[in-house]
Amino acid sequence: MKKEGHPPYQEVLFIDSSTGHKFIIGTTLQPKEREKFEGKEYPIYRLPISSYSHPFFLKKGPVLMDTEGRVGRFTKRYAAKRQEQAAAIAAKDEAEEQKKKDKKKKK
Repeated sequence: MKKEGHPPYQEVLFIDSSTGHKFIIGTTLQPKEREKFEGKEYPIYRLPISSYSHPFFLKKGPVLMDTEGRVGRFTKRYAAKRQEQAAAIAAKDEAEEQKKKDKKKKK
């Protein structure tokens, strides 16, 4: 095998951001941040959710864990679109009603 063809394999400390649980896995990730864990220094990679915080692995019902504000951003983004759609429908309904009134006046 070529030595330059593969990224270096190393142990990385993964930290679950929602629970703070730490575990070590061998990977080719190259994070720059480092931290000591159990007397040894490891590069660290922060996870928003892992098997230690995901409802499926905890055998619990669906629980919303919004550690990074994803749900909030989604609702804000699409709330404006829903308002625009509602306004467009209301304007269309008003235009149709006005046409009906105009037809009645002409008769």
